[in-house]
Amino acid sequence: MNTSSCIGISTMKPFCRVLISYKGSSIFGFSPGKSNDYRIDNLSKFHCGQFSGCNPQIIGYIRVTDSNQRAFSVSGSSWGQSRSFGMSSHVGQGSGRGVLVIPNVASDFRNHSTSVEAHVNEKSFEKIYIQGGLNVKPLVIERIETGHSVVKEEESRLDFDGSSINIDNLKGLNENTVEREVSKIEEEAWNLLRNAVVSYCGNPVGTVAANDPGDKQPLNYDQVFIRDFVPSALAFLLNGEGEIVKNFLLHTLQLQSWEKTVDCYSPGQGLMPASFKVKTVPLDGSNEAFEEVLDPDFGESAIGRVAPVDSGLWWIILLRAYGKITGDYALQERVDVQTGIRLILNLCLTDGFDMFPSLLVTDGSCMIDRRMGIHGHPLEIQALFYSALRSSREMLIVNDGTKNLVAAVNNRLSALSFHIREYYWVDMKKINEIYRYKTEEYSTDAINKFNIYPDQIPSWLVDWIPEKGGYLIGNLQPAHMDFRFFTLGNLWSIVSSLGSPKQNEGILNLIEDKWDDLVAQMPLKICYPALEHDEWRIITGCDPKNTPWSYHNGGSWPTLLWQFTLACIKMGKPELAQKAVALAEQRLSMDQWPEYYDTRSGRFIGKQSRLFQTWTIAGFLTSKMLLKNPEKASLLFWEEDYELLEICVCALNKTGRKKCSRFAARSQILAP
Repeated sequence: MNTSSCIGISTMKPFCRVLISYKGSSIFGFSPGKSNDYRIDNLSKFHCGQFSGCNPQIIGYIRVTDSNQRAFSVSGSSWGQSRSFGMSSHVGQGSGRGVLVIPNVASDFRNHSTSVEAHVNEKSFEKIYIQGGLNVKPLVIERIETGHSVVKEEESRLDFDGSSINIDNLKGLNENTVEREVSKIEEEAWNLLRNAVVSYCGNPVGTVAANDPGDKQPLNYDQVFIRDFVPSALAFLLNGEGEIVKNFLLHTLQLQSWEKTVDCYSPGQGLMPASFKVKTVPLDGSNEAFEEVLDPDFGESAIGRVAPVDSGLWWIILLRAYGKITGDYALQERVDVQTGIRLILNLCLTDGFDMFPSLLVTDGSCMIDRRMGIHGHPLEIQALFYSALRSSREMLIVNDGTKNLVAAVNNRLSALSFHIREYYWVDMKKINEIYRYKTEEYSTDAINKFNIYPDQIPSWLVDWIPEKGGYLIGNLQPAHMDFRFFTLGNLWSIVSSLGSPKQNEGILNLIEDKWDDLVAQMPLKICYPALEHDEWRIITGCDPKNTPWSYHNGGSWPTLLWQFTLACIKMGKPELAQKAVALAEQRLSMDQWPEYYDTRSGRFIGKQSRLFQTWTIAGFLTSKMLLKNPEKASLLFWEEDYELLEICVCALNKTGRKKCSRFAARSQILAP
């Protein structure tokens, strides 16, 4: 097959490409220089009409500018694993485009010289240049070699047609699979989940946020959200179906380096989109030829126009989960994936004016994506940040180009864990201390370091906090403690071991003790209590969707089930998760899988809740599979890392400081 036949335009099937803005765009963390010889105008452009499932094997040529100036040429195992650069060209007749591919790195990545060297400053990333241009002819390979076996492409693809679901395939993982019983509600959930799958050029790449056939105004619920896809991805991974997750990780990685703007201002490199949508558009103005494009949203279309801080963190967490469950660690070792991890870390670890190790973000930058008074250092972001840092430390390949980054990650992990454990934790004893705080203290010996006024303790908390147990508050800033209980942040503090073992146990004790408030008739409250009256008007801006005990303002979200299940299994209390899952199972199918529930007890379906919400479905399925295969849960959570807790950044700095505040609390923080 010659080049022109590979890239010729078909009037029957669409092209596949990713939308990208050329001006200021960056690939692998650097911006293309000006040149009259070529123009990088997209990341992915393949001809679906010529390739089966848009899944060709193409050999390219790249050069990594490291100290050895070593070039290499490798072949990918699927088109989704390759970065491609379309270049303006005329091949034959029509508007065919030349294609050059930067493919994936082979699985023996660690044995090759692919280190990332800094050439400009301490924070710069590797520079990868294209060589060969249109002289490199693509090669189509008809088979994929995996280990010692050869699998045909047609046989390796999964069938995501909901009508052809095979319940016999819903088994455990590994070669020695054990069949398990599947209830009718699980069978229904699997069919709904598969019907929500989105395909791009014939390959599954994610699931839509909601798939309600009666919804006449889907808004952005017909898009693939990174945070929403995580429970779907885990459901597929636990069921032995990894292709869709791999495709998702690679496609969102291709979108990472874009620089979308809001009123001509560009966010930093490494930002992951909140969501993307597959669109079919006419090819170069033609009414007969079409192409599929991935159109991402970086927040420039979202309500409030807030960039998603949590998307990149979820992407790293999911990447680790993919490797842990499938055993396919080669994906993590690829040059583009390693670079993607580093770009996210660089964005999060950038020095600024903030004095705290926690991540400073604006309101609406996470699952709570509307104004809810969580700007500053919300617990949810800190828990996900900590999880992403621990994941990155496991996956980063340590060499001369990454050793400084790994050191920075370790230092931040140490500082962040101490900061959250020491200053975010409240129980009966700590509230008594705050109640007797002295204010306006100055010096490094101050006890009330953030100048918290005792009058901030809300009246509801005085009678609500149990004698045994406690939780991590929602936010901490100078002269401000947000005492609300935020479920996601507390659950991920358990899962990631951000909290100490004693604190993690205390969080579950509090949930069990306050079951009627946090679970009631539908698990789980996103936060407690709700903002009401003047507080609701001032903090939410009179948001009609976040009225008291609705949506983000004290609504109940079934998708939190899988995270609750994971936390319970880790802490040896699976019976709590079973109780919550059984409660949800009674209503979810009957209520058509709503997005959220309203009222203080979660009795009503949310007033603006979408039905057939995908992460509600996937969260239920993931919870059921984790409870039936609890050994899989251990692949998804982190145990306490006592070495991290011994690291003190103060000891690394030549400040002459003789006293470090963390030593005063070491005995209670490090105690298991």
